[in-house]
Amino acid sequence: MNLKLLSWNVRRLNEVDKRLQVRNLLRSWKELTGLISWWDLPWCLGGDFNIISFPSERLGTASFSWAMYGFSDFISLHGLMDISMAGGLYTWSNSSLASRLDWFLYSPLLADHFTQFTQKRMSRVLSDHFPILLEGGSQQRGRIPFHFENMWLRVDNFVDKVKMWWASYLFQGTPSFILAKKLDLKKWNETEFGNVMFKKQDLWSKLNVLDAKEETHRLTVEEKLVQVNLRTDIEKLTLLEEIS
Repeated sequence: MNLKLLSWNVRRLNEVDKRLQVRNLLRSWKELTGLISWWDLPWCLGGDFNIISFPSERLGTASFSWAMYGFSDFISLHGLMDISMAGGLYTWSNSSLASRLDWFLYSPLLADHFTQFTQKRMSRVLSDHFPILLEGGSQQRGRIPFHFENMWLRVDNFVDKVKMWWASYLFQGTPSFILAKKLDLKKWNETEFGNVMFKKQDLWSKLNVLDAKEETHRLTVEEKLVQVNLRTDIEKLTLLEEIS
């Protein structure tokens, strides 16, 4: 006779919604295991798992739970690899709560093909989840193309300025070079708007400092206000920076 025994912390498990959560989690791991067995290919599984594998991945947690054991067993069973994350400890936070709920788990076959995986937590503006940037290998860099900025259309007499610049200059070179020089938009853009990209980078940098501090210390009222204002300013600059 085969005996299969599942044991977990049964506290509050008499509640209907808690029993449903248990069944759904067990079903999820079983379904993912089935999908993995279908292909012998390199793959990466990423997203909001809404679960942690160790107590250190949740602020203020010191003990294991049945859910952590289930997630850890799933990772171990398939030999999945976890990419170390730069930029912060947690991927979700709300007031005094913080956890690492978002994951990128990849197969050993994928590790054989791509040896330069990096994972970085980015800053957030609206969501209670932090965006996670996953990169593999180096980027190819070429000549920067000419872009038209939507924010230019919000300026009065923009069309008249374009007509004047178009008639004032004669240049030789590639079509895109001639177009950019004729429009002379770069200098005008810096004068009219300032360097939006560098302004955003400065705001992101300040926001990153506060987000990192919030993981280990409670922010003061003044710091929380600065945090909110930084996110508001970033959102405004992002709207200006739209590229068509």
